[in-house]
Amino acid sequence: MSTTGTLTLSHPAPRPMLANVDTATQIPSVRRISSQRLLAGERELVIQHLGSEYHLRLTRNGKLILTK
Repeated sequence: MSTTGTLTLSHPAPRPMLANVDTATQIPSVRRISSQRLLAGERELVIQHLGSEYHLRLTRNGKLILTK
């Protein structure tokens, strides 16, 4: 005696919409600052964090590298 199974795929149920909810209270905003403002015309910045120094460098190719 053999048993044949059937697989049925369905779409997930739609999520209910939340009315009158401020999205800023749901998702905390992340502070943003431009690299130009952070570096202030320089090519390197030293960041002090928990007793260590980190160097943020701007490469010739315009990329940022953070090293300890």
